[in-house]
Amino acid sequence: MGFAERFEDLEIWQRSRTLFTECYRAISSCRDFSFRDQMRRAALSVMNNIAEGFERRTRKDFAHFLDLAKGSSGEVRSMTYAAEDAGILAPAAAQHLRTRYEQLSRQIAAFQKHLR
Repeated sequence: MGFAERFEDLEIWQRSRTLFTECYRAISSCRDFSFRDQMRRAALSVMNNIAEGFERRTRKDFAHFLDLAKGSSGEVRSMTYAAEDAGILAPAAAQHLRTRYEQLSRQIAAFQKHLR
């Protein structure tokens, strides 16, 4: 596709990987296993959809999977509010994740625009 040879070379994938780790660690002490699992799966979905879309090797497919990644990023942001309200995350930790995932969403959107 001309912008990278491997999905691992993409800045949006690298950032999503870092954010997954941050999210994973931030909620590691959550005793609501269902909630913790859902939030982790949403965070993992961001990086996996970027990788899967890249491997499809067409701009149209890649853009579609970036839509899914962006949606999962929004899901993580939404869950930070729930985690904050439930006392799972401190307000500062929740805000930090929201800000970082919002930045990633904007970066994904910019990359989508480049693809389309």
